Amino acid sequence: MAIGCGGTLGFAWTVAALASVQEALNWDPRDATAIIGTSAGAEFVTMLGSGIGVDELVAMQLGGPGARPELLAHIASAPGKLPPRPSMGIGNPRLVARRDLPILSRMSGIAPVGGGDPSWLGALAESLAPGDSWLPHPNAYMVSMDYRTGRRVAFGAARTPKATIGEALRASWAIPGWFPPVAIGGVRYIDGGASSTASVDLLLPLELDELVVLAPMASRTLRPARGAARIERAALRNFMSTGLDREIELVRAAGTKVLRIDATDHDLAVMGANFMDGRRRLATFESSLRTTRASVARELNLHPFRSPKAEAP
Repeated sequence: MAIGCGGTLGFAWTVAALASVQEALNWDPRDATAIIGTSAGAEFVTMLGSGIGVDELVAMQLGGPGARPELLAHIASAPGKLPPRPSMGIGNPRLVARRDLPILSRMSGIAPVGGGDPSWLGALAESLAPGDSWLPHPNAYMVSMDYRTGRRVAFGAARTPKATIGEALRASWAIPGWFPPVAIGGVRYIDGGASSTASVDLLLPLELDELVVLAPMASRTLRPARGAARIERAALRNFMSTGLDREIELVRAAGTKVLRIDATDHDLAVMGANFMDGRRRLATFESSLRTTRASVARELNLHPFRSPKAEAP
C-alpha cells in the first residue's frame, strides 16, 4: 500500500478512503505486505504499522465514543491553516539548478526555512511506538527528501539511514517553508512530497502482485479551477498528478495490479485550496466516504484484483 501526502485535509480524506478499500476488498490494510507513506501518509504508516485499525481511525475523525485518547490528542493538536513566520535564510538554492530533479524538488531549495513546531508528530510517535526501535510491521517506510541532493529516502527500508519513528515522521512531514528540515545523521531532510506525492515506484524492488495507492494530492480528471484553487493546481496538484501517472505506469509495466484512488472534483470543492484548513476536516472526511466508495467500485471494474478477499499490499 502507498499513501500520499495531503496535509490535514488529505489525512481526513485518506481515512475515509481506507474505510472504502477495507469494505470493498474485505481486507485489513494492516495486513499489507508493505506500507509506504509520505508526509500525511507517514502518519498512516505510524498508525497502521503500530497496529491501529481503520475503525479506530474513523472514530478519531468523528471524535465519538471508542476513539483512542492519543489519536484524539493528535488530531486536536494539528497545525493551523497558515504557517508561522519562517526563519531567516532559504533551504538549499543549489537544488534550483538540478535539471534532473522534479520541479517541486528544485523549487523547494528556495523556500524559506519553516518556523513550524512539529512536536505534535513526535508526541504521536512516542505514544504509539516509544523508544528507538522501528515499527513492528515488517515493511513500513516513511519517505523524505535529502535536502542536499534531492534524493528520496524511505526510512525503514534496507540500506537507509537509521532513524527513530519520531525523526522519520517529522522529516517526512517537513513541508518546505512551513516546518524546518529535520537533521538525521548529520543530513537535513524535508517532506518527501517535494519529490513525489506517493513514491509508488520505490516499491518496485518488492515485486508486488497488487498495490493499493491512495493519493489525495493527485487527480486524473479535473474541471477548470477558479480563484485560489488555480494556484493549488498549478503549484502542486498538476505536477504531483503527472508524477504519480508515471510511477504507476512503471509499476504496472512490472506486472503489478494497481488500485489507484485519488481526489475527485467534488472532494476538491469541499476541501478548498488550502489543504491545511482544519475547519474543513469533517466535511472532507464525509465527502470522501461517498466519493472513494464510488471510485473504488469503478476502479475494481477497470483493474480487478485477484478476488475481493485477496491479500493486497
